[in-house]
Amino acid sequence: MPIYAYSGLTAEGRAVSGVIDAESPKSARLSLRRTGIFPTAIDEEQVSRSTATVTEAPRSGGPWFERVSAQDLALLTRQFATLAKAGLPLVECLSTLIEQMENARLKRILTHVRQHLREGRSLADALQAHPRIFSSIYINMVRAGEESGTLETVLARLADYSESQARLLRTVQSALTYPVVMVVVSSCILVFLLAYVVPQVTRIFSESGRSLPLATRILIGLSSFLAEYWWMLLLLVAGGGLVTSRFVRTPKGREWYDWLLLRLPWTGRLLQRLSVARFARTLSTLVASGVPILTALGIVSHLVGNSLLRRAVEEARASVQEGESLAAPLRRSGLFPALLTQMVAVGERSGELEGMLARAADTYDEEVTVALSRLTSLLEPLTILIMGGVVLFIVLAILLPIFDLNQLVH
Repeated sequence: MPIYAYSGLTAEGRAVSGVIDAESPKSARLSLRRTGIFPTAIDEEQVSRSTATVTEAPRSGGPWFERVSAQDLALLTRQFATLAKAGLPLVECLSTLIEQMENARLKRILTHVRQHLREGRSLADALQAHPRIFSSIYINMVRAGEESGTLETVLARLADYSESQARLLRTVQSALTYPVVMVVVSSCILVFLLAYVVPQVTRIFSESGRSLPLATRILIGLSSFLAEYWWMLLLLVAGGGLVTSRFVRTPKGREWYDWLLLRLPWTGRLLQRLSVARFARTLSTLVASGVPILTALGIVSHLVGNSLLRRAVEEARASVQEGESLAAPLRRSGLFPALLTQMVAVGERSGELEGMLARAADTYDEEVTVALSRLTSLLEPLTILIMGGVVLFIVLAILLPIFDLNQLVH
């Protein structure tokens, strides 16, 4: 059945848009009118049957540019798991989700997925048509659930995984937002003071011809340099950023950059724990859902952001393929904490690998949360202290010559 994107008006005059499946544009208009929507435009969306990809008709603005956040995807997965556990067929589950979905882009994608299911495709193949929304772990877990007949259980695990990842992402964002905003605002204020305010005040001292204190001379020099060569600083920053970005995109540059990140004091340990937590959580979820260990390691290697850790996971996968245990190559790499490798070894011996990985992920998630909380509590007063010191230096540099003038007058 064709899928149509529509825009129209409600009886109250409110503009609405969305998607609907119908036999023809006329049927789509009739269906919309029955629901109280008066369509102003209806366009059929083309679905490529050969490549199982969706070609969306171009639009300017509107819901086409709406993003699907990790929280939206986690909520969708939880609702999908609940409906599937209730025994509803997949098509009916998707129809229910489409009706209550508020995100226009996600509603459109679910409509396409439902159309693929009606054509006889599997749910995993239908989701694979949207790789920007559904990751490889999402698709492989759904495929394993369909093949094993445990799709409801897999969807529940996938919902838990999506919610944990969304929760961790919110923790990181909330912990870093305030310090970043403070640094940016403080830097802008400092640049404004040095470029515009300070020159107006210090011009009097420069024209007096008297010997000025060292702090005042430094302030005048910085202010003059910034006022005259600000464009050069912008070019240097932009050029340095461009060169660094291109260098990091090369394999050697990326490896050097990731190595440097892991060697940073305190921050490197935090980044390592963050990557290890994601590795353990993802691998645990995949193995518990019935995905073979080699396939799971291949998926996880692409999800680990650090290239050094990614190479270690790929080498571990090759070792496991040759018959070695998973814990041994992870321990040899020296990049994974001893606690993780020990728990993996215990899980392999006891046959509870997914459970031990989940416990390790919980441990490192908690460690990351505590570390971020400490980082936030440290950065806030540190930023205030630094800005206070800068302001104190500016005030002293301005007041010292004034004190000298007062003494000269008296």
